[in-house]
Amino acid sequence: MPLPLATPLPFDGIRVLDITNVWAGPHCTMLLADWGAEVIRVESTQVMAPNTRGHMVKVAKETPRLRKNWQMEYPDWDPGERPYNRYPIFQSHGRNKKGMTVDLRTEAGLRTFHQLIAVTDVFVENNVPQTIEKLHITYEELRRVRPDLIMLRMPAYGLSGPYKDYRSFGMQLEGTAGHTHIRGYADMDATSCDDVYMGDAAAGVSGAFAVAMALRHRHRTGKGQQIELAQVENFLPYLADPIMDYTMNRRVWSPLGNRHPWMAPHGVYRCRGEERWVAIAVANDAEWRALLHALGDPPWAGDSRFATSLARWRNQDVLDLLIEAWTSERDAGEAMRYLQAHGVRAGHVMDDRDLDDDPHINAAGFFQQLTHADAGTHRYPGLMWTAAETPNAIRTPPVRLGEHNAYVYLDLLGVAQAEYNERTQSGEIGEAYALHVP
Repeated sequence: MPLPLATPLPFDGIRVLDITNVWAGPHCTMLLADWGAEVIRVESTQVMAPNTRGHMVKVAKETPRLRKNWQMEYPDWDPGERPYNRYPIFQSHGRNKKGMTVDLRTEAGLRTFHQLIAVTDVFVENNVPQTIEKLHITYEELRRVRPDLIMLRMPAYGLSGPYKDYRSFGMQLEGTAGHTHIRGYADMDATSCDDVYMGDAAAGVSGAFAVAMALRHRHRTGKGQQIELAQVENFLPYLADPIMDYTMNRRVWSPLGNRHPWMAPHGVYRCRGEERWVAIAVANDAEWRALLHALGDPPWAGDSRFATSLARWRNQDVLDLLIEAWTSERDAGEAMRYLQAHGVRAGHVMDDRDLDDDPHINAAGFFQQLTHADAGTHRYPGLMWTAAETPNAIRTPPVRLGEHNAYVYLDLLGVAQAEYNERTQSGEIGEAYALHVP
C-alpha cells in the first residue's frame, strides 16, 4: 500500500512519462517521483533492456558470470520467475513510480502513446536519438499533440554533431569525458580502472533540475519546451581543474590515483584486516602538525623532506609508507575516530556491509524497509535529502513490469474493457515479457 503523506509534495499534480534506460534517465525520474510527480514508466513486453531490468530467467540461471557481477546478484542469489522485477539496480531507482506496457512500434501502440502525451506534462528519455526518431516520438511530433509539453532528452552526446548517434553506456561516457584517464594510477594504464558511472548520476540530478526550471517557465509563460542534456557535456564541468588547466596552461594531467594536485599527505592507507582502509587528507602546515601529534610525534617528524607542503608533496612515496606503518596496526573505524579527534580529516573507507551497519547512517534513518511483491522485504536507500517543512518518504516499492496497466488504460485513457482485454491477449499489454524475448 502507498504510504500516505499529509503534506503536499512540490511536484504533486505533475505527470511524467518515462522511457529511460540503465541509470541516468531512471535516476532523474526517480527524483521527480520522490517529490510527488506521477511518473509512468512506458515499457514493452516485446523488447527488453537488459541493463535496466536485468536478464530473463534462462539467461540469468544458465550464465555463471552473471552471478559474479554485482548488478546481477538477485535477492537470495535467485533470479526467480520474474528476474526483471528483482534486478538490484532497478530496485534502487524504480521506487515511487507507476508502470505500463505498450508496443510503440505498432500503430495502436503509437496512438496510445499520443493519448498519454495529451494528458502528460513532462516526457523524459535517454535513448540514442535515432531510436526516438524511428519511433516518431520526437519533440516536433509530440508537441502537435500537447503544445505545452516539456520533453527532456538525455543522449550521451547530444541531438546534433558528429557523435549524435553514437551509442554509449557509462563506461564510454566516462572515457569520452576524460574521467577514466585522470582517476587511474600513475604506474598503471587505463585497463586498471573500474567503472564508476559518475556521469550517469550527474545527469540524473541535472535532468531533474532542468525539468523543475522548465515547469517554472511554463507556469509563467504557458510554453513548453525541449531540453537537450548531452550527458558528456553535463559531466565535463565536474572535471573543471584538469580542463581549465589545459585551456589556460596547455598542461595535460597525469593520472592521480588517490593523490591530490597540491595536498600531501593525501591518500588511502591500509588498516588492520583484509582490505580495510582509511582515507587521510592534509591541506596545510597546521593540519600537518595535528597529524604528527596524533601519530605520537614520531622521530621522522623533523625530517627535512617533510618540512614544507611542497617538500611533503615531492616525497609522498616515503611519507605514505611511514603513515601506513601507523594505520596498519589499527582498525579503520578506530583510526578515523582517533584522527578526527585530533583535528585530522580522515574517513573509514566503507564497503556495503559497513554502510548498512554504520551508526551515523542509521541514526539518520536513511535506509527504509520496503516489501516488494517479487523481491521480498529489504532495506532500501532512502531519499537523497530531507525538507523540514515537507515530510517525505518512499511511498511505493519499485514498480513491477506493467503493474499499473489497468489504471493507465482503463482509468486514465478510458479504453474500453473489450479493447483492453484484446490487447492483453495479444501480449502487447501484460506484466511479463513475451516468450521470444531473450
